[in-house]
Amino acid sequence: MFSMAQEAKDDELLSEAADMTLPLSGLFEKAELAKMLSGAEDPLNAIVTINAGSGGTESQDWAQMLYRMYQRWGQQHGYDVKVLDVLAGEEAGIKSVQMTISGPNAYGMLKSEAGVHRLVRISPFDSNARRHTSFTSVFVTPEIDDTFEVVINPADLRIDVYRAGGKGGQGVNTTDSAVRITHNPSGIVVTCQQERSQIKNKDLAMKVLKSRLYERHLEEERKKMEAVEATKKDISWGSQIRSYVLHPYKMVKDHRTGFTSSSADAVLDGDLDGYMKAFLTCKITGEWLRGGDDAV
Repeated sequence: MFSMAQEAKDDELLSEAADMTLPLSGLFEKAELAKMLSGAEDPLNAIVTINAGSGGTESQDWAQMLYRMYQRWGQQHGYDVKVLDVLAGEEAGIKSVQMTISGPNAYGMLKSEAGVHRLVRISPFDSNARRHTSFTSVFVTPEIDDTFEVVINPADLRIDVYRAGGKGGQGVNTTDSAVRITHNPSGIVVTCQQERSQIKNKDLAMKVLKSRLYERHLEEERKKMEAVEATKKDISWGSQIRSYVLHPYKMVKDHRTGFTSSSADAVLDGDLDGYMKAFLTCKITGEWLRGGDDAV
């Protein structure tokens, strides 16, 4: 139609052809994203673990902000978000939380979030209103299913049961239903107190353990193949992958891809798709931003 409009010099037909191309943009983006998410683990659900760094209440509050951010992102995409285990801070925030985010390509999208996240702001816990910098680490692993074989020797496991915490009243669990599993060879420890049934909590904890072991296996293979050489620095504890600056200006910058947004509040409300797509694009092109640990 476009060719015909050009030949006939028909402006009305040209305008109609232009209108017909508009839906193609959305279809192209979907096709492009599907190509980026072609890894074997990408379609799987994700297990997200958030750990507050050093810094006490300030870092624990930052961990809770990230927890809320990923909850919001999951809800906006229609994903099922389930908390497996949470350890509250002494005064505010959380020390750690582990949750599953279930939905199509959840792991493929969320794998961009693994690493250290830095927050710069005026601390609400500082009576002198000073600027503080806090660090929190995020780990993301695929929730593997029966198509991925992970063999665990029962002799390598230590399984402890204890009484789950609650908010008091009817929320208190009066049985030892919470489960902690320690995998002795790797040192990996997983806990689950989401369900009231000890058996269900054990099953969930084993699923998380298998996913963690599978992810460790994949990481070892990637290191052997030097497939993540360009991003090794970015995923270490000593180098943040992203900075969230709330003072003296507002900006969120990803130090690996260079993707930046001045809408910090929207990002903290779950607007993460731009960062995730930029990460996936860089994984394909290999064009990572150098000097990724520079301060914002």
